[in-house]
Amino acid sequence: MDRAGRPVRLGRARAAWAAIPLRRRLVAVQVILLLLGFGLVTVVTEVALHRFLLQRLDQQLTASSERFRLNLAEPDDHDADDQDFSVVAGQSAGTLGAQLRGGSIVHIEVVASRRDHAAPSARDLAAISALRPTSHPRTVRLPDLGEYRIAAVSSDGDLLVTGLPEDTVEDTIAHLLIIEGVVFAAAVLLIGAATAVSTRLALRPLTRVVSTATRVSELPLSTGDVDLSERVVDAPPGTEVGQVAEAFNQMLDHVGAALAERQASEERLRRFIADASHELRTPVAVVRSHAEYAQRVDGQPDPRVESALQRIAAESERMGHLVEDLLTLARLDSGRPLARDEVDLTRVVLDAVSDAQVAGPLHRWELVLPDEPVALTGDEHALHQVVANLLGNARDHTPAGTSVVCTVRAPNAEGEIVLLVADNGPGIPPDIRTTLFERFVHGRDDRSAAGSSTGLGLSIVSAIVAAHGGQLRVTSRSGSTEFEVRLRVRADAHVGSPARRAEASRSIASSISRSRVKR
Repeated sequence: MDRAGRPVRLGRARAAWAAIPLRRRLVAVQVILLLLGFGLVTVVTEVALHRFLLQRLDQQLTASSERFRLNLAEPDDHDADDQDFSVVAGQSAGTLGAQLRGGSIVHIEVVASRRDHAAPSARDLAAISALRPTSHPRTVRLPDLGEYRIAAVSSDGDLLVTGLPEDTVEDTIAHLLIIEGVVFAAAVLLIGAATAVSTRLALRPLTRVVSTATRVSELPLSTGDVDLSERVVDAPPGTEVGQVAEAFNQMLDHVGAALAERQASEERLRRFIADASHELRTPVAVVRSHAEYAQRVDGQPDPRVESALQRIAAESERMGHLVEDLLTLARLDSGRPLARDEVDLTRVVLDAVSDAQVAGPLHRWELVLPDEPVALTGDEHALHQVVANLLGNARDHTPAGTSVVCTVRAPNAEGEIVLLVADNGPGIPPDIRTTLFERFVHGRDDRSAAGSSTGLGLSIVSAIVAAHGGQLRVTSRSGSTEFEVRLRVRADAHVGSPARRAEASRSIASSISRSRVKR
């Protein structure tokens, strides 16, 4: 991998390490440090012991070399060639002695009291013949005898070579390594287990912080009055984890106070909206009725007065719709329960589409209904408002000639009724899609045909659907916008008697003259 790829691998390694839980990382770091420490101890011990054993071996080698020189200088009654090196006092098993003259071996012996030390082979003899005098002992590997610590000194024109096998040194070090490996492995396992237990105990307050945070995250903080009584308890003060727990508790105190203040503010605002709406309803109705009465009196009023009265009537009607919408939202916000009646959704959709066709004659209205009426349990007036608002939204924010299709699907296998309102208009602007169901959200002017929207219709739809336990979603692009409402139907829901079903079917048939109906 080139240098450009190294930062990528390093970043991946860091990400993988960061993804490991803190408890495991602490244990892993502890075990890694132990392994590094034990490895360092092993290396230092092996080097020091090897040097010490070689020094001891060199001392033995010096003594053996002196005995070998004396043995050659004072031979007994036997010939030199018959001298038995193994009987020389003080020579240990495996000791090698050789006398070289002019680069040739004239005498060589190996103490062979141990079975694993055989006589030197021809390759060993060739290696010994190639030795030269040295001031200090050194290690030489003989092909068949193995590694020897060799001392080669000149004596009366001859080269006296004395050697001791290093297998005792290697055996001692290998034995020590085995002991250290077993001891260190047991120590790593015990210390690792103890570290895991102690880390778990030390991080237990942090685990309580996580558990408390999880419970807080599951609270419905956006639904109104919330009992934010969760706190981290039994955190050791003065420790890092205790400081985290204390800071978390303080944060919960601030959040709880902010939520309480927000809830109180919202309650005051709801009461104000409800009271103001109730107070406005009567004067708006009075102004509207007087304007209509003035328009019905005999005689021809001044054109300017007539225009002013028309404007008063129109704005009074618009204010009346706004007041009703505010009252509806105030009732929904206060949690006032909706009616739980058996509702013929097919009839509700038929009436809503018929009203929409009258209000928007320049649009093309279509119905797609199932063969049998669809029923559910809910508030009929509220559900009618859902359909009417969705149809009114399609009418007000699309140009004349737009096709609006309202579809009702029979309950599926999950017991859900699907209501769809789709149009082939210009689509919803991307900048308001995320806030579409919030209050007082208006579309762009180029999407508005009437300009009379209060910005509350879709927020009312969202609140009513949520109150019925349903789901509301929207998909939009240029040339296609679709609102989908999913409502749960009762398992035993039905629409009255066969006579009522027949009446609903006749209503559907009669509506063909007013709108295009697909079955």
